[in-house]
Amino acid sequence: MAERFRITLGQLNPTVGDLAGNAAQAHAAWIEGREAGADLVALPEMFITGYNAQDLVAKQAFQMDVMTHIEALAKDCADGPALAIGAPLVVGAELFNAYLILKDGKIASRTLKHHLPNETVFDEVRIFAQGPLGGPYSVGDVRIGSPICEDAWHEDVSETLAETGAEILLVPNGSPYYRGKFDTRINHMVARVIDTELPLIYLNMVGGQDDQVFDGASFGLNPSGKLAFQMPAFEAMTQHIDLERGPDGWQLVEGLKAVHENAYAQDYRVMVQGLRDYMRKTGFKKVLLGMSGGIDSAIVATIAVDALGAENVRCVMLPSEYTSDASLKDAEDCAKALGVRYDFLPIKAGRDAITETLAPLFEDTEPDLTEENIQSRLRGLLLMAMSNKFGEMLLTTGNKSEVAVGYSTIYGDMAGGYNPIKDLYKMRVFETCRWRNANHADWMMGPKGPLIPENIITKAPSAELRDDQKDSDSLPDYPELDAILEILVDNDGSIADCVAAGFDRDVAKKIEHLIYISEYKRFQSAPGPRLTKSAFWLDRRYPIVNRWRDPS
Repeated sequence: MAERFRITLGQLNPTVGDLAGNAAQAHAAWIEGREAGADLVALPEMFITGYNAQDLVAKQAFQMDVMTHIEALAKDCADGPALAIGAPLVVGAELFNAYLILKDGKIASRTLKHHLPNETVFDEVRIFAQGPLGGPYSVGDVRIGSPICEDAWHEDVSETLAETGAEILLVPNGSPYYRGKFDTRINHMVARVIDTELPLIYLNMVGGQDDQVFDGASFGLNPSGKLAFQMPAFEAMTQHIDLERGPDGWQLVEGLKAVHENAYAQDYRVMVQGLRDYMRKTGFKKVLLGMSGGIDSAIVATIAVDALGAENVRCVMLPSEYTSDASLKDAEDCAKALGVRYDFLPIKAGRDAITETLAPLFEDTEPDLTEENIQSRLRGLLLMAMSNKFGEMLLTTGNKSEVAVGYSTIYGDMAGGYNPIKDLYKMRVFETCRWRNANHADWMMGPKGPLIPENIITKAPSAELRDDQKDSDSLPDYPELDAILEILVDNDGSIADCVAAGFDRDVAKKIEHLIYISEYKRFQSAPGPRLTKSAFWLDRRYPIVNRWRDPS
């Protein structure tokens, strides 16, 4: 009979700063592994602290508390399989991103991260010291190498581990989602397997943390590069993985290969999971939002219901004289389909009072954008008052197209604690509504069937802040706007790139100008789940004061 080695993988959902809760999850996974006869129980990168913990890990008191929990966990897991867990580790005067192997009641081995990512959402160079290239650790008589996350995207760490005797590569990760990232991961890991001719296990965490959502989707590759197993995306779970040693070394025993959903389903799940975990991890139970009868508030309400259940969502229509009968009907129809509480709160009386208050100062001026924004800010005031009174977190509903060009009112429709569609362009909002109307999954808490009325999807978008207003009065039509934004924002392109793609230079210049002058709004905007590598916040960081414009 071939020699076997069993690893229990904990594809789990930690909470940043919840050291006791994360340790309890680790211990529960260890018990599962012990009962299943595992030799090693493995958890993701920085699991004890949660990830991405940013500057929190630099606090000395936090570092000491981490080690208190690690030492207690080592004692609790002394009698059974080894436990591998990611943690910050102080060595001398330096702080490292470490992978610790707990065995016999103590830290038996450690691996220190060598390649520190310093791009997109990561600032590890700012926080951690660079670990040395090192060798494998032993669990029984099996030698395992653990390139930590970014280390596996470079050949030197894995090759050094193979050269110094590693027989298996176990890669712990805190790898957040962006559209298409799974294929990127697979490609890099296949390259490591080809480099080393070793089996590789890629272990990722799941769950939302601020703007980032970790999608799990852990997998294993055999030395041939063939996929041996693939865990479901977004599911918090443990799985027992077996390896067998033959004449040519270790091979992963083939197991379940979960099928990943398409990009629309994955994006939608990220938005649902992001909101669900943001609520759970911050302590909120219920949400409310302004329901305008437009497509953005409709999809946000649907995401909220799928994340939290209809009983935890309140939608509020705040009409003015500019709110159309169609919008009134569409908002109510959508709220009824979702099964949420629907409140009707006209803003006329409040707006009249504000107008009267300002009249002495505005007497010799003409109505303009100021009066339009008063409506939006009054709605924000009323919604925030309800949020305070009822303890329900206010969701804001601006899509990425609006966020990019500042087509929103600061302290008005931008008011709120979380924005589920912050990284979703307007045209993708339309397609996402169509996708959700046609699809339902067991991870959605909302009802099956079409939830967003067809008229909401097909009518011309409008802020309805003046008579016969349409978004296209102020902006290019959304297909053109989104295409230009993808060049300037997602691809970090130039005006010349826009012109080469067939767009009018003056239009591109206008959009570029709007992007830059709206930075101060984005600086104060609510967080939202990252769907792309060019999400507004940590992925794209620009100064608020900026006079430069592309001269091309």
